[in-house]
Amino acid sequence: MNDIKKRIEEAFDFVQNNDSDKSIHELFFEFMDLLNKGTVRAAFRDGSHWKVNQWVKKGILLGFRIGELKEYSIDNNFRYFDKSTYPLKNMSITDRIRIVPGGSTIRNGSFVGKNVTCMPPMYINTGAYVDEGTMIDSHALVGSCAQIGKRVHLSAGSQIGGVLEPIGSMPVIIEDDVLIGGNCGIYEGAVVKSKAVIAAGVIITGATYVYDLVREKIYKKSDSGILEIPEGAVVVPGTRPVTKGMGHREGISLYTPVIIKYRDDKTEKSVKIEDLLR
Repeated sequence: MNDIKKRIEEAFDFVQNNDSDKSIHELFFEFMDLLNKGTVRAAFRDGSHWKVNQWVKKGILLGFRIGELKEYSIDNNFRYFDKSTYPLKNMSITDRIRIVPGGSTIRNGSFVGKNVTCMPPMYINTGAYVDEGTMIDSHALVGSCAQIGKRVHLSAGSQIGGVLEPIGSMPVIIEDDVLIGGNCGIYEGAVVKSKAVIAAGVIITGATYVYDLVREKIYKKSDSGILEIPEGAVVVPGTRPVTKGMGHREGISLYTPVIIKYRDDKTEKSVKIEDLLR
């Protein structure tokens, strides 16, 4: 692994756009094979913390740099043009991934584990990692380099940002057994710890303050640029009042996510229905 890491980093530093060097293209497709298998990932867990694999991000960006625009159209009714280095992911029935027809796309260079269910239309971008047993519902996005754990449910319309650039920025991490409600947005280096429940309509970014009414704490981005949602937290949309100036005079409140409880037996019963859809 150290060998390909070194070669990717060297190529990233010196290769120019549209480089036709055959050896560079061979290196890139060797790298893509590792991404497709889940052998390398854009982020990795180090104990209880996540760290960025910067060289993996460089490999993904290298593909955009050396690729040329190519036509992949099936016919005049299905027009498709993209980089020659980023076709659709090659899949078969042996992958044991349930892809319901209707406009879904899984881009090459992403890992999708067994027993993942993809409801149309949904999109998984290159560099993403989606682990076993996850449900990706209609109109859901898994952005480039996003890391999704086992048995996660991404409800309809939810958007998981990727964070490919800047290279040193943490991709969005959704750990095992998390439920993401409909029309949620999780962006900019947020880490949602295992078994958390993010209610419909919650928006979380690295700049978001999250108010924990149970533990009486405020969670915000760390010095390393990561915002962590605690394990088992149940997060709902909330507001906080503006306390100064015109906002105070006019009674204006600002949106903020609020932790109202932690996952318990009642929560478990309400989410078990998700298993029937997989």
